[in-house]
Amino acid sequence: MLHRSWFPDRLVGDRVILKRHVSANLAAFMRWYADPEVSRLTRYQDGPMARPEIERFFQARVLGSDSLAMAIHERATDRLLGTCAFSQLDGENGSALFHITIGEKDVWGKGFGTEATRLMVEHAFERLRLHRIGLSVFAFNERAIRSYRHAGFVIEGHAREAIRRDDRWWDEVEMSILDSDWRAQLAAAADASAASAASVAAPRGSADRASGAASGETTNAGGTLTDPATGRPADAPSIGRSR
Repeated sequence: MLHRSWFPDRLVGDRVILKRHVSANLAAFMRWYADPEVSRLTRYQDGPMARPEIERFFQARVLGSDSLAMAIHERATDRLLGTCAFSQLDGENGSALFHITIGEKDVWGKGFGTEATRLMVEHAFERLRLHRIGLSVFAFNERAIRSYRHAGFVIEGHAREAIRRDDRWWDEVEMSILDSDWRAQLAAAADASAASAASVAAPRGSADRASGAASGETTNAGGTLTDPATGRPADAPSIGRSR
């Protein structure tokens, strides 16, 4: 059982808010996990979950304290989009397993899952002081693998031909992120932000000189830009030859 202090009230991102689940969310779980498309990506068994199974799962793993489960809400509308969780939290060894399901299929591929994953990873490393987050994903779920990569996870191995779907065998892909990976991401983002700020704050004169050099203009000893083709000041009017 997890210590209650590990559970945040909410985690707020740019587009999503993660909140503690409430009993009323069971209706959404009943709909999500009865959907063949959702169950195909989330279950080892072939086929949707039965209603009693969904209810047991919800009570034990979502509302219960055996895992740290959070509801994924769209920040702009408060719409419930999915669920994410840490299970097998091991404080002594600083590790946990991550799980996420975006149940509303109309928002698949729009980045909500990636942001929710980043919020959970940040909570794990910044507040819980964990060392490693692992996960498993079916090899045919390419969209999820891309999302995990964007959040900083790396592939560390495959359980070969671990699941049968669509009349063929598929690998189960093992991925993880370490706290050192997370710190490196933060440092890279800070460096990129600093470089962008320095570019915006560059002196105007430097930019003007660079522009002049690109156009072929030069500066004489008096500081005046000259046109190399005519030798006249660059802003001097041109005089056409009369016929």
